[in-house]
Amino acid sequence: MNDIRPTRYDDLTVIQQIELAAGELFHDVGMSDIAEHPVPTTEALAEFVRAGRSWVVVDETDTPIAFVLVMSVDGLAHIEQISVRPEHARRGVGRRLIDHVDAWAAGQGIGALTLTTFRGVPWNGPYYERIGFVTLEPGERGPELTRLMAEEAAHGLDPAQRIAMRRDNRARR
Repeated sequence: MNDIRPTRYDDLTVIQQIELAAGELFHDVGMSDIAEHPVPTTEALAEFVRAGRSWVVVDETDTPIAFVLVMSVDGLAHIEQISVRPEHARRGVGRRLIDHVDAWAAGQGIGALTLTTFRGVPWNGPYYERIGFVTLEPGERGPELTRLMAEEAAHGLDPAQRIAMRRDNRARR
């Protein structure tokens, strides 16, 4: 079983590589513009490390194979990005990271996780629904989440394809 640990600064270029590799899958669903979207800079990724809101799943050589970035949105733990190296996908790695964030959030007194994602991409909206996330209607979104989705639209993401989702914290139950 692969370990989860906090992201280190020396992981940042590997995280960028994971993001590039995971993004390639969007070519398969006709979303080449998403596949070719630039990866976050190491400076942007370092902000998550400094805040203590980034974790990686590592292989037996302590090399990251997946990562998650978390920020606070409307007082909830918002999954800004989660990516798994494609050759490690469909093995529960992403779910373990989400459950790790869930437990972390519970320890911080945070009651839920949120994220924004593509409605119809199989490893996006439908996947998150299977693991307990529910789609939030526009009136159910807080002001920061609403603003975040407006920023996504301003950067070219089609609002008709995007959804916001929430999962109440399982570790608190």
